[in-house]
Amino acid sequence: MNAPAPAPPASGTAPAPISETKTTCCYCGVGCGVIVQSDGTQVTGVRGDPDHPANFGRLCTKGSTLHLTASPALQRQARALHPELRTARDGERLPASWDETQDFLAKRIAETVAAHGPDSVAFYISGQLLTEDYYVFNKLAKGLIGTNNVDTNSRLCMSSAVAGYKQTLGADAPPACYEDIDHADLLFISGSNTAYAHPILYRRIEDARRANPAMRMIVADPRRTDTARDADLFLQILPGTDAALYNGMLHICLWEDLVDLEFIAAHTERFPELKRSVREYTPKHVAAICGIAEDDLFKAARWFGEAKAALSMYCQGLNQSSSGTAKNASLINLHLATGQIGKPGAGPFSLTGQPNAMGGREVGGMANLLSGHRDMANPEHRAEVARLWGVDDVPSTPGKTAIPMFEAVRKGEIKILWIACTNPAQSMPDQNLVHEALKNAELVIVQEAYRGTATVAYADVLLPATTWSEKEGTVTNSERRITRFKPALPAPGEARHDWRIVVDLARRLEAVMGLDKTLFPYETPEQIWNEHRESTRGRDLDITGLSYRLLEEQGPQQWPYPEGALAGKKRLYEDGVFPTASGRAAFVVAPYKPVAEPVDARYPFRMTTGRLRDQWHGMSRTGTVAQLFSHASEPAVVLAQNDMERRFLKDGDLVHVTSRRGSQLLPALAGDDMRSGQAFVAMHWGEEYVSGRGTDGGGSHGVNALTLSAVDPHSFQPELKHAAVKILKAELPWRLLVVGWADASDVLALQAAMRPYMKRFAYASCTLFGRDRAGVLFRAADDYPAEPALVKEIEARFGIEGAQVLRYDDTRRGNARHIRIVDGKLEAMSLAGDTAAESWLREYLEGEQPVAALGRLLLSPSSTAPQGFKARGRIVCNCFNVAETEIMETLGLQAAGSPDEALCSLQDKLKCGTNCGSCVPELKKMVRSMAVPA
Repeated sequence: MNAPAPAPPASGTAPAPISETKTTCCYCGVGCGVIVQSDGTQVTGVRGDPDHPANFGRLCTKGSTLHLTASPALQRQARALHPELRTARDGERLPASWDETQDFLAKRIAETVAAHGPDSVAFYISGQLLTEDYYVFNKLAKGLIGTNNVDTNSRLCMSSAVAGYKQTLGADAPPACYEDIDHADLLFISGSNTAYAHPILYRRIEDARRANPAMRMIVADPRRTDTARDADLFLQILPGTDAALYNGMLHICLWEDLVDLEFIAAHTERFPELKRSVREYTPKHVAAICGIAEDDLFKAARWFGEAKAALSMYCQGLNQSSSGTAKNASLINLHLATGQIGKPGAGPFSLTGQPNAMGGREVGGMANLLSGHRDMANPEHRAEVARLWGVDDVPSTPGKTAIPMFEAVRKGEIKILWIACTNPAQSMPDQNLVHEALKNAELVIVQEAYRGTATVAYADVLLPATTWSEKEGTVTNSERRITRFKPALPAPGEARHDWRIVVDLARRLEAVMGLDKTLFPYETPEQIWNEHRESTRGRDLDITGLSYRLLEEQGPQQWPYPEGALAGKKRLYEDGVFPTASGRAAFVVAPYKPVAEPVDARYPFRMTTGRLRDQWHGMSRTGTVAQLFSHASEPAVVLAQNDMERRFLKDGDLVHVTSRRGSQLLPALAGDDMRSGQAFVAMHWGEEYVSGRGTDGGGSHGVNALTLSAVDPHSFQPELKHAAVKILKAELPWRLLVVGWADASDVLALQAAMRPYMKRFAYASCTLFGRDRAGVLFRAADDYPAEPALVKEIEARFGIEGAQVLRYDDTRRGNARHIRIVDGKLEAMSLAGDTAAESWLREYLEGEQPVAALGRLLLSPSSTAPQGFKARGRIVCNCFNVAETEIMETLGLQAAGSPDEALCSLQDKLKCGTNCGSCVPELKKMVRSMAVPA
């Protein structure tokens, strides 16, 4: 999908020439190649790179709208453009020069280390940094300051996958590649809604299944996601029971002689211990634990054991758990026992969540790692890195991982916290802990491209950083493929590259510390990468045969790629030799353990979290694009239909979702993907988009106010996927809806201006809407009507004031309808009290339909829609703006045919699903719901 053409140049000036730059998408770990079109001052369009082996030109809805996140109007409103500094704890953060800011930081860090030791400083960084950025952060902390307190949001994402690979295979290296999808005859997707989380990879799965109709697909997930609906076998397991499922499948494979005894004898160790451990996982016992049919368990085990090539793909459903390492290891056990590894179409394939979480692991950017996949606990590894860096030693004291790090900040043990390219005030579990820590820290440094995140509000120092269209370096995707990341535009304002910010600070800190040499001589990212490359020599991820020049001339390459090699390795362990002391893979006893917080009579619902199709993480980037809200426009908790009925709930009713840590009001929606007793909330909704007064009057912090901080004992990854909650209907009879278009130069500023108002209501949310134009939608609810002055103040922000506004007021009932019309069309409106007319008035506003024919209906207290009015409903296809009602109407008019024929006919008529393909799984669901007879 390309950007619309840029505005024509002023009369008499030639249009700026359009240049094209190859880079990668900055969202998920698929690592799609992107061609960025720019005129030197702004990005004018993006398209998929047809030569990139990760995507071959395809982009999903998020990737295909990247140019919209870089428009000049949005950049001016959303970006951090100059350093800001608060020198007094209670003072205001004010603009400052880079010299003043960096000198202040060097002095404070040196003083704090002198007074409290190096471990009084900590760094919390991100899988969205480039590898070069990661490397210098790691060296600054462990090499110069002398602390291992450097961890990353990858701890919330991939650390259980890392631990599982290392325990069993000996190294943190996904052994499979994307090409294996084409060679598999069984695909086992577990704990991943791939259709949403890795859409372009899912397009590849769809292609492979069309090319090989005999391919089978098993999906294990607590929800019947769009991925699960496509499965040949769906195992709707209870949350957290994955390890029991894999152990049960292995039990059946052993019982029915479906294991590869030759492979086990030649290439593995510790099999007898594993065999004894899975003896107790009988089919009946496992089916009861997982909540699935015993026959389905047998079918899954037999399909896996009998497959010529079985490829498993998994993500956060396994990782984000207090037993995440056991889940990963038990699945890998299943592969090792059946010989499903080291051959085309087979292997345990962990799908990386973030664009460069893999690169961060390569440089050791976590509290327990060192560069080149070295372990912090290994003295030889520490000595090797110390020699490379030119320091006396690397500290041996274990660093704080993410959750303990914030606990230490809250307790005052860590004085200075440096946060880069991540938003822990939204993304971390147990938000009360995180917010208390940020309040208690002596100094919070936030290095960020977007100034509107919840974490920036706590910053004493704001360091403006570049983002995807401006950065240069490398990233590594899920299949170990390294891609050059090149800039299309110069840095805006005073923003600087992340690596440059770190290097400049490090040199000043060296001067303050009295060092006579620098550990940071870099002037280009290539110099950093070359040092990183040398750190991998002789390691499992050896990339000494690569260079920036080779990556530019020959394209993205997979590691390992040692010096002298002609190509990287597609898949690992084809020779049956593993990077362990014995050269053998190790079976790991990985017993099933119940979730850290089981449900009970007080908290009877199992709440899970996950992704929306068109949003990314905390939405600091996707949240600037109005059309990406059209598929899921507002926060919600999704429940099974029978749970809605038992609680006398209908769609849109507000409910209290309460855990042992906090509570968040949310609208309830019925979902046919849900099992009774379960609740689902998308992970993206932080306090930037949904809030309220909170139970203590201090405001609520979004969905992660509910999640818990229990961690896996091996990976230290927190349990973000499951929490026990109770759900009670909220009695908030008074409602307010204010919605209106905004100028492109003001829409994000308007949305940000609503945040203080959100905390003045029991419940409030604020999102964007629109496509060619953008607007803001503000919704609130309370148990009594708001003060008229407050409503008037909010309305004024939307331009709903003055003589041109049409008004209906019923002060006795607390109802009001105020409408602003411009050129015969709705421009903004405010509904207070009775908001039932919202359904059709919003359609008129968003559709920019003329309202002259409506007459008194505009202000009538009745909620009745105009005769003949038909709501479009939710947008399913974002590329072509195709709504649910249009799809269902077209399907209803079609002649009988097979589901495939119905889908093709639908795509021919409406074009939906013919561009990025992200909506295809949902289109299939809609086709099936119409039950078109063959």
